[in-house]
Amino acid sequence: MSLLHLTDTNFKKEVLESSLPVLVDFWAIWCGPCRMISPIIEELAREYAGKVKIGKVNVDENPKTATQYGIMSIPTLLFFKNGKITDQVVGALSKVELKRRIEESL
Repeated sequence: MSLLHLTDTNFKKEVLESSLPVLVDFWAIWCGPCRMISPIIEELAREYAGKVKIGKVNVDENPKTATQYGIMSIPTLLFFKNGKITDQVVGALSKVELKRRIEESL
């Protein structure tokens, strides 16, 4: 499974109604730290295919979802399980730290 492109339209179906845990990266094209962790997020999407869904929400293109979750700083990573937020990270993390957080969310 590849990285999901999440939008205001598909967020409910892909994240809140998912049977798998979901990691959502709220980002924007102009955000330096967002661009820094983007390759890590893409690698993790491949590594955890079938175990965890990983997707990205562009906050400029999808303000409704970003506002709904109170996203004030980016990157913000939200971990969902059974439609509920189980963890939240604001700022860039290393791949090792992100993997640890993903493992805890399983």
